Amino acid sequence: MFMGTHNPNLKLISDSGQRLDNRAFDQLRNIRIDVGVLESAVGSAYVEWGDNKVIAGVYGPREVYPKFLAKADRALVRTIYSMSTFASLEEHGRAGPNRRSNEISMVLGEAFENVVMIEKFPAKMIDMHITVLQAAAGTRIAAFLAGIAALIDGGFPMSDIAAGVSVGKADGHLVVDLNKEEDNFGQADLPIVYSSSDDILLLQMDGKMTREEVKAALEMADTKSKVVMDMIRKAVGAKYEGAISNRLKL
Repeated sequence: MFMGTHNPNLKLISDSGQRLDNRAFDQLRNIRIDVGVLESAVGSAYVEWGDNKVIAGVYGPREVYPKFLAKADRALVRTIYSMSTFASLEEHGRAGPNRRSNEISMVLGEAFENVVMIEKFPAKMIDMHITVLQAAAGTRIAAFLAGIAALIDGGFPMSDIAAGVSVGKADGHLVVDLNKEEDNFGQADLPIVYSSSDDILLLQMDGKMTREEVKAALEMADTKSKVVMDMIRKAVGAKYEGAISNRLKL
């Protein structure tokens, strides 16, 4: 991410108030969610969010290794976020484990632990593997979406459902779900994850916003995260409706 880089020749918002991809300021990119895509995983999901493509698989609960990481009263959600070597070298420099992927792994894992009923699995570990196959702005939010859908697909007990969206500032305007140009050359980026009960599970910011802009951004993200939550419910429902239909045909 090159947030705040100035490019005087690139207008992110046209004089007529249009974004480069012709979306309204509060309009999400197209989102596709498929669950149950990996036979080897307990739960899995594939997400396309704009031009992002992300796959997640969740495994466990199982014994913690190394053992000193075990928590006697709850499970550990070990999250490994990675970017494939062909995802987007232009955007993030290099693929594989690095400071950025380690940081995202940590914040995603903490967010997952706030919705999974980890107290049901003391001294166990739940492994979440999330791989970005193609990156085009907003990968950590798309990764969280894939992970939460995989957890639901795997039948893990959860206290709540959650989803997120990024809100940014481009040419002085607040915009939902930044595209690549807005991400690279905009003035701010605020990825946020909400639970359905309006708890904030993840919030980070690059760039600068005023207090009033942050307040407006939070409201925009809250509204749009609920739209994404409905998409998760529909995706999971579609899988099990299909499974029931197939059994009835037997």
